[in-house]
Amino acid sequence: MSSFLDPTHLINTFGLIGIMVILFAECGLLVGFFLPGDSLLFTAGLLAAGGLIAPLWVLLLLLPAAAIAGNLVGYWIGRKAGPAVFNRPDSKLFKAEYVERSHEFFERNGTRTILLARFVPIVRTFATVMAGASRMDFRRYVINSVIGGIAWAAGVTLLGFWLGQIAVVRDHVELFIVGIVAISLIPVVVEVVRGRRAGQHAA
Repeated sequence: MSSFLDPTHLINTFGLIGIMVILFAECGLLVGFFLPGDSLLFTAGLLAAGGLIAPLWVLLLLLPAAAIAGNLVGYWIGRKAGPAVFNRPDSKLFKAEYVERSHEFFERNGTRTILLARFVPIVRTFATVMAGASRMDFRRYVINSVIGGIAWAAGVTLLGFWLGQIAVVRDHVELFIVGIVAISLIPVVVEVVRGRRAGQHAA
């Protein structure tokens, strides 16, 4: 794993403020879609269990707040910039298929997308901006953002903290971090396969 995307390296290098900035970027800024939010939260929980980072209650307050704040900013980016924000050529980081995948997810789930997309890497970034571009009712958007932000950020952090209490996990932290990163990629693979099948049916 690239050290830039290694959650332990990121936490050791940038600390709690860095985690919050990364979550904010992943949840609200299009440039943050590739950041490892899931594994970062899980690792923060593991480290909190070992007393190697801020206390758990601090994480449970600040990390969901950063995720929710990112969503609110992402919404207003989409609302102000409109559909033009997605009309850009492919590059090393940006691919049109990311937008298409998020759009399909949005179409299937409607307003619930903002809540459900929290648990789907890449989609959670683009769906946020897409909600603003499509003028989703702001009140409903905020409600789903808050519920999703707390469920995702606090839930994954608590999972890491709870597992960090188990000796076998605590003694093999790096192995479990690799595992959680692999698991966090499963939704991405599912969405890619689903998108390709949909494309084949359309063709």
